[in-house]
This record gives sequence, structure tokens and C-alpha cells, in this order.
Amino acid sequence: MKDKYFIDTNILVYSFDNDNVHKKDISLKLISDALTQSKGIISYQVIQEFLNVAIKKFKVPLNIEDSRKYLTVVLEPLCEVYSSIALYHRALEIVERWQLSFFDSLIISAALQSECEIIYTEDLQHGQKIFDLEIVNPFMP
Repeated sequence: MKDKYFIDTNILVYSFDNDNVHKKDISLKLISDALTQSKGIISYQVIQEFLNVAIKKFKVPLNIEDSRKYLTVVLEPLCEVYSSIALYHRALEIVERWQLSFFDSLIISAALQSECEIIYTEDLQHGQKIFDLEIVNPFMP
């Protein structure tokens, strides 16, 4: 799919950040477009990371009921990639070739598996290409 993109965990986290309205607005737009235009996706790993942060590390942590609601309404519909041995093998290839962390490589592996063209994140180098995947920091001017 043309213009298909992957949303990293930090984008979801910023969508709840009332202290940074700029990042929150951009994040909410990416998530909304992902849901309404069916172009943005996440992986099981993003769900795990987000729920962990939301429940334990948010300034005002999400309670379990709100976490379940967000899981059902936002995370589940966006999730297209689940754990597999092939995903781990590709992640190890990325670790070896690009010297990235295993968890970052797993995210990239998921984006590549889903044939995304872009991954929105602030955790990797903006503009870098990994195979056919472009790293984009949506918060850069």
C-alpha cells in the first residue's frame, strides 16, 4: 500500500502528553489518520510497550478500564504484526547490519514485514533508510 506507515510507541505516548501540546497534536493527527485512512499500523511490541508506560509511567497513569478501552478502540485496530520467528530473524539481521538495539530492530522488522514505507519515531535517526523503510521524526521542523 502506498504511503503505509508504522507508528512507534513514543508517538502513542505523546498523544497523552499535555505538557507538550506540539507533539501531542502531531501524534493525535498521525493516530487519527491511521485509524480513519487505514494507512498506519503498529505491532504487538508497540502495544506491550505502550500499555506498560501508560499504566506505570504516565504523569497520571491510565487505570485498567481506560487502558482496556484504548486497547480495544485504538491499539487492536492498528495492530497488524504479531510475534514470529521470521520477525526475530529479520531483527537480528538489522542489528548486525545497522548496529541498532534489538528492540529498535524488532520494530523496524515489523514495519518492513508490513511493507511500510515510513516509520514515525523520534528514537532513530531522521532520514535514515533501512532497506526500503524511511525513518521520519514527525516532530522535526
